[in-house]
Amino acid sequence: MSDNNKTLRKLRLQVQISVDGCIAGPNNEMNWLVWDDGYLKYINEITESVDTIIMGRKMVDGFIPYWTEVANKPDDPMNAIARKMVNIPKVVFTKTLDKSEWTNTVVATGDLDDEIFKLKSQEGGGDIIVYGGVSFDSSLIKANLIDEFYFFVNPLIMGNGKTIFKDLKEIQKFTLIESKTFDCGLVLLHYEVKKN
Repeated sequence: MSDNNKTLRKLRLQVQISVDGCIAGPNNEMNWLVWDDGYLKYINEITESVDTIIMGRKMVDGFIPYWTEVANKPDDPMNAIARKMVNIPKVVFTKTLDKSEWTNTVVATGDLDDEIFKLKSQEGGGDIIVYGGVSFDSSLIKANLIDEFYFFVNPLIMGNGKTIFKDLKEIQKFTLIESKTFDCGLVLLHYEVKKN
């Protein structure tokens, strides 16, 4: 197959979100998130197709140590997911570092569009997932670089939290792929971006 016809890997955003579109409280609070065994099972299933995690620099210092700690606790209900988070190769987008300070992690320092296209064009066929942080997620959404969204909507309204949509300059339209409810009150909305 020629490069022109090559199928690009999909970039997915998977995020817990409030009804009013916030992914963190005004001071980055995350104590409002809910989950249950059904949610954990579903996350474990959908990460099977993922072979790359991308994130912004501000997210890494919390993300990598947290999942490394949970991966070392066999009795933790999130242990299976944590082991995946540790083992899946990660790419950190940064303008302040030249090399990675973390294991199983490389840095990307170039133009966002170019770096994402390079990742999507890599051989292997697995999906790329972003656990980015507010500003990095916002940059990807604004640049129309995300192919699929997994919104896990929490049963609450934040009011003044941090949103990943405020920088949009135009409407983005989605096609609903799946919706699902969980006993804890979460509602999954899985969307694919409509391409023009």
